[in-house]
Amino acid sequence: MVRDRRVIEPAWAREVERLAAAVAARWGLALVGLDVVGEGRRTILRMNVEGPEGVSVETCARISEELSRALDLHDPIPHAYTLEVSSPGLDRPLRSEEDFRRFAGRKVEVTTREPVEGRRRWKGRLIGLDGGQVVLVVDAQTARLPLDHVATARLVVEMDDLREDLTRGGRVTP
Repeated sequence: MVRDRRVIEPAWAREVERLAAAVAARWGLALVGLDVVGEGRRTILRMNVEGPEGVSVETCARISEELSRALDLHDPIPHAYTLEVSSPGLDRPLRSEEDFRRFAGRKVEVTTREPVEGRRRWKGRLIGLDGGQVVLVVDAQTARLPLDHVATARLVVEMDDLREDLTRGGRVTP
């Protein structure tokens, strides 16, 4: 997963990620993101799951209940927290190399940790991933951003893409 190296991850986060992935897998879903926001008693765990047929609100609620029980049993978090479970959404973040391949052709916003060609914010059409670089078309020019420089990346929702997805039965497609 693309991780912002400036963010210090708590020691217990990997254990929570392992438990969350196992719970998602039992539901036939993939864990596509687990973010830890805040600290101490104000910690929020944001779990994103997806499956080939999408994810219902009811399924998210059941996963939340099951993961809560697993976290209570294993007790990796030394303080109170809030758990949120959802699908990644239409403007989903791109976190893995597979995401950059899967969503080729879609419009994206990318922010780099350091300037590349004098800028950190990029918005354009994703071509894909090539040799460890995210390839975009921005203002009719090809930009190549080293994947290890990417801090955040997410899909941009466009009405034309939504219309096309709806004609395919309502499923968001790459």
